[in-house]
Amino acid sequence: MLVKAPVLCISTNLIMKSDAIKKGPTRAAHRSLLYALGLTESEMKRPFIAVVNSFNEIVPGHIHLRTLTDAVKAGIRQAGGVPFEFPAIAVCDGLAMNHAGMKYSLISRDTIADSCEIMLTAHAFDAVVFIPSCDKVVPGMLMAAARMNLPSIFISGGPMLPGKFGKENIGLSNVFEAVGANAAGEMSDEELRLMEMSACPTCGSCSGMYTANTMNCLTEAIGLSLPGAGTVPAVYADRVRLARMSGERIIEIMEQGITARQIMSPESIKNALRVDMALGGSTNTILHLLAIARETGYELTLAEINKISESTPQLCKLNPAGPAFITDLNESGGITAVIAELSKANLIDKEVMTVQGTVAERIARSRGADDIVIKPYDKPYAVDGGLAVLFGNLAPNGSVVKKGAVLPEMMIHEGPARVFDCEEDASEAIFAGSIKPGDVVVIRFEGPQGGPGMREMLSPTASLAGMGLDNAVALITDGRFSGATRGASIGHACPEAAVGGPMAYVRENDRIRIDIPARRVDLLVSEEELASREPVPAPDRNLKGVLKRYQKNVDISSCGARIID
Repeated sequence: MLVKAPVLCISTNLIMKSDAIKKGPTRAAHRSLLYALGLTESEMKRPFIAVVNSFNEIVPGHIHLRTLTDAVKAGIRQAGGVPFEFPAIAVCDGLAMNHAGMKYSLISRDTIADSCEIMLTAHAFDAVVFIPSCDKVVPGMLMAAARMNLPSIFISGGPMLPGKFGKENIGLSNVFEAVGANAAGEMSDEELRLMEMSACPTCGSCSGMYTANTMNCLTEAIGLSLPGAGTVPAVYADRVRLARMSGERIIEIMEQGITARQIMSPESIKNALRVDMALGGSTNTILHLLAIARETGYELTLAEINKISESTPQLCKLNPAGPAFITDLNESGGITAVIAELSKANLIDKEVMTVQGTVAERIARSRGADDIVIKPYDKPYAVDGGLAVLFGNLAPNGSVVKKGAVLPEMMIHEGPARVFDCEEDASEAIFAGSIKPGDVVVIRFEGPQGGPGMREMLSPTASLAGMGLDNAVALITDGRFSGATRGASIGHACPEAAVGGPMAYVRENDRIRIDIPARRVDLLVSEEELASREPVPAPDRNLKGVLKRYQKNVDISSCGARIID
């Protein structure tokens, strides 16, 4: 005899937002449209759950999301809800890198948040499961979750497995660096071909602690996804199980009346920042957390982030900062283990709510550090965090560096400025061999307004690393660097050059001093000399469409580069 699987009982007293489109005589026309979808009368009495699927066929991190979405919907039905899937766009930063397409990447974050707001409001959903994977999709959906404040849960696509080159594990950052090695004559064309064929062996978000994986780990740290969601590989059956469990759990969250902003408290965001510093994550996470916090009503600042960094030990060194990958972190206990280790140093608020219990309940059975991938809090890689905010006369509002991926000899660096007004000119100079040891490459007019779009610039940084210059050359920009970047690469310099910020006053061969331990980046030019200079005007981009609207409405990078009214 077949036994039916139990279905969670939905409370008959539950007040549902979806009643606005399905309950009462005045909603007969609405119900008629819903019946056109094939819904039954019994389904009309159940909660309507949005499933936001960022699947597409151009992004490796999203190509498999139909499978996860089907599992989520199965979980929702099992628990007594009615799932409705709708799409979200997704940009692959790797494919958009080093050409005009990168101007659109950061813009897509706010577009995703807006489109989710539109769909969730227009169709009166009761709760939502977000299914992101890559760089701007995760923060865009987190912004939407905070803005809408519905019962919400996240299940991402998961990380890609690392590739192999010889006996070494490799990721996408290694290929970008290999381009520089090839240009310098240190790697043959055939070796480069073999590496590019093997670096990305599966679907999923790129295998290192780049922006996508960092943001998915931080979503788990905030408490908006189930344990393991940040690190379980994309191709594991556990990922499908997590998706099904997330579908089931969203019904329970909804019945308990738990909404996104109840979980996304200032305390949980600070927990996520602690985890970010311990992981040595992508510099982009600072930009995104500033924007996400503001959606919750929390006016997080760079100065506050710096204080968190200064008191948080770096426990992990994952690719590109070290040899380990996200798969190694997963096998060492994942984000739960990192949080557990930080809690031993009293750096975590354990009482905050998650989508499944409190943080204290999550970490109760975790052993914490394994002393291989995750170092003990009292024997860390560094006593302060893997990310640092630098201030100074070149970035009075702040700038950001992945300190944990900077070589010791570059923690303090002084040299002549090599000034470029766009990424393309800087890349051309690097490949031409014009950048010499000791130089400080300045790339300006790439900020939120000046770009516009605040492009990531992995090609210049990776090329320098591949040429063996990451121990002798620093970079600073008002744009951004990829999470795959390593070296003394300082981004988000604010105010940006396009609005007359200090970078607009820098001239070729000016001396620049970078002091990461002191959290300083300074232009070594007298105030009298600076006062005599006129700022270099921003180039006319001849903009139209979304770029023009973005340039007009974007906030400064030290506030998250959000679209503002």
